Amino acid sequence: MPTPTRRASGILLHPTSLPGPYGMGDLGANAGHFVDWLHSARQQIWQILPLNPTSHGNSPYASPSAFAGNPLLISLDGLHSDGLLTARQLEASPDFPAGTVDFGAVTDHRKVLFDAAFEAFRSKAGNKLRGAFDDYRQKNASWLDDYALFSAAHRHHAWKTWTEWEPALARHDEKAVKEWNKKLALEVEQHAFLQFMFARQWSALRRHANEKGISILGDVPIFVSYDSSDVWAHPELFKLDAKLQRAVVAGVPPDYFSEDGQLWGNPLYNWSALHKTGYAWWIERIRAVAAQVDIIRIDHFRGFAAAWEVPATEKTARKGTWVGGPGRTVFDAVNKALGDVPFVAEDLGIITPDVEALRDGLGFPGMKILQFAFGDEKGENLYLPHNHTARCVAYTGTHDNDTTKGWFSSLDARTRMHVQSYLARDGTDIAWDLIRAAWTSVAQMAIAPLQDVLSLGSEARFNTPGKAAGNWGWRFREEQITPHVTARLVGTTVLSARSRG
Repeated sequence: MPTPTRRASGILLHPTSLPGPYGMGDLGANAGHFVDWLHSARQQIWQILPLNPTSHGNSPYASPSAFAGNPLLISLDGLHSDGLLTARQLEASPDFPAGTVDFGAVTDHRKVLFDAAFEAFRSKAGNKLRGAFDDYRQKNASWLDDYALFSAAHRHHAWKTWTEWEPALARHDEKAVKEWNKKLALEVEQHAFLQFMFARQWSALRRHANEKGISILGDVPIFVSYDSSDVWAHPELFKLDAKLQRAVVAGVPPDYFSEDGQLWGNPLYNWSALHKTGYAWWIERIRAVAAQVDIIRIDHFRGFAAAWEVPATEKTARKGTWVGGPGRTVFDAVNKALGDVPFVAEDLGIITPDVEALRDGLGFPGMKILQFAFGDEKGENLYLPHNHTARCVAYTGTHDNDTTKGWFSSLDARTRMHVQSYLARDGTDIAWDLIRAAWTSVAQMAIAPLQDVLSLGSEARFNTPGKAAGNWGWRFREEQITPHVTARLVGTTVLSARSRG
């Protein structure tokens, strides 16, 4: 489906937050019901977070693969429909909490059922499903072969970082890779099978969304995890030392919010090596995501202008330096290979004139977060609605913010008074006050997290940056989306000329 070219609005909700009986949202019937609700509420956009597998901390921004899909999102009911799980197996599922995700319990439960589904696939799947699987493996071999072996070897080595494996395998030696593929053949095939089922179910869901007039706005983190199949298979594309350890790591410098800055730990790209390949890895990465979504948000877009590089030996991000990135050359290469891919630039944080010039030169819309707009009574804050331009996406908040209700309750008296004065509202309905402000902005697109549509407080916050645990687990319950909520969203959308159709 093409990107909306007229005023549009939508909802931010990661699929893990969908309701359902198996402990975590998935790509099954409830995802389809959410699409139907978006359609009924006159929305045009469903924004999600990265669909990649998660690792420690359960963050979709820290993945063992930049290409793979998260197997935990596979619908168990969908596996049942394919004849790979029995009703009895599904009925034996434990009672999971309805409003949050217990990732450990969900992972353990699905591992058992995924093993059973794979065994059923090997023993009784029909020729049509087998043929589709073989075709999928062949078409995606460029990343899938490495990811499947990496995942199998990772478990075989008790989840140790790939540099702690046998030296030949750690170096991705061709002979060693061949030997380990043979040694772990069944496990490798199972990881490929799970990727096939994920892709099959996601494609059906996206097709349903597009048929309903809904575009999917996806997410690409600029950096990848060190302990990933990407770095293991392509160490030459990253700034590693002779022992394949990180020479420098990514982060952000000290600022008002953090006196030590943020030390993310991701390896930095060797842009000169990538340039010599014509940015082939990036082209294939964008190709893979563009096959899943309709619009792509580039997380930490400023890293293409310059990234904060910190020596890997440092304990904080203080002693880093800004090192120039590839600028527009990588996007020009993507455009030449793939055509006009619609992007949104995540241009939050320390944004300098060179970042703005890169964003504007490429014609990418940036992001305007209303929660960041208040506190300066002069009215010059660019996030205030009267300063928006058409080429931007207006948000009440993002997955990294508190809910709008929680944010407002935590404001100091002066900032709270500024919010009330600017909006000419007392703040008792603050979430919808900001939704209305975003929707009536001149911004081409306006997005609100579902938590704000439901007027939820801090208990529904999805992620707190810098917090080590307790993130990413919020889920909504079906009964929370009432006819009143839907009617209110329809009315605001129609009145602000963002209605689909």
